Amino acid sequence: MADLTRAAILLVDDLEENLIALEALLRREGLELLQARSGMEALEILLQRDVALALLDVQMPEMDGFELAELMRGTERTRHVPIIFLTAGAHDGQRVFRGYEVGAVDFLYKPLDPVLLNHKVNTFVDLYRQRIEREQLAAELREMLRLNETFVAAVGHDLRAALTTVVMGAEVLESEYSTPDALHTLARLRSSADRMSRMLDQLYDLARARVGGGIALDRRAFDFRALTERIVGELRLAHPGRTITTEYSGDSTVSAWDETRMAQVLSNLVGNALRHGTPGEPVRVRVRATPAALQVEVHNGGEIAADIRPHLFDPFRRHTQSRRDSLGLGLYIVR
Repeated sequence: MADLTRAAILLVDDLEENLIALEALLRREGLELLQARSGMEALEILLQRDVALALLDVQMPEMDGFELAELMRGTERTRHVPIIFLTAGAHDGQRVFRGYEVGAVDFLYKPLDPVLLNHKVNTFVDLYRQRIEREQLAAELREMLRLNETFVAAVGHDLRAALTTVVMGAEVLESEYSTPDALHTLARLRSSADRMSRMLDQLYDLARARVGGGIALDRRAFDFRALTERIVGELRLAHPGRTITTEYSGDSTVSAWDETRMAQVLSNLVGNALRHGTPGEPVRVRVRATPAALQVEVHNGGEIAADIRPHLFDPFRRHTQSRRDSLGLGLYIVR
């Protein structure tokens, strides 16, 4: 982790006396001054050290300041290092243009104004420290997210094991008890277990999507129309009072997709439409196949409120926060 209390400045000049003079002007607590007597020496330093700013003399033998700046801009590591050119020559508009052309942020003439020089150096040092602080904060947040989602995956694994035991116990009890009250209680137990299983599946998918490098797809040829009819049939049984219609158009719906994931997408989209639609309004599923793509539309006859649209696919967002049968991950996983 970078030390925010210190920042390094690279001073490049072929004359020792000029480097000594620059150091005298800039020396202070919290600032490290790195000196180079040539362009090659400067490049060697830049390969090992991060710097907040480079002060380059224009006129140097073998490799002048402009050539050094071009090499810095051509290397990913040093591409964004701010460069200020220093020169003892006469004011020359063409030279100034050349300096800005190779990526300079400023061009100063000797003898240098100590107040102006320090003001410019302070500005770039502050910008450097702010950038490092943002990068460190972002890295910490990413690590916190990784640990949090790894924890979710681990807890989800343990809960699934416990849930499997509950489901197996319910199956055993169903074979032993046949009274209406017992069967009703066991049915509620199985329904709750199924809901918890779906939530755990979503937590697993969230962890895989954001920590494990994405959700792996197993592409195999199948008929999307047949899959749609199967998913819609299951949802009709789960929502006996609702109407779900299907409509197909275009080319063949047979292609290579991940059937399990496509089933999950359909189930999430149609399930969402059922939960948040008007009870008397039918849910319409339209599938249009072309040689290049498959278009699926799910509509429940209502509108999505304008304040919800920007956050529609955000994780853990629920249209109605009082609902406890959903984690708010369905549309996030669909995307």
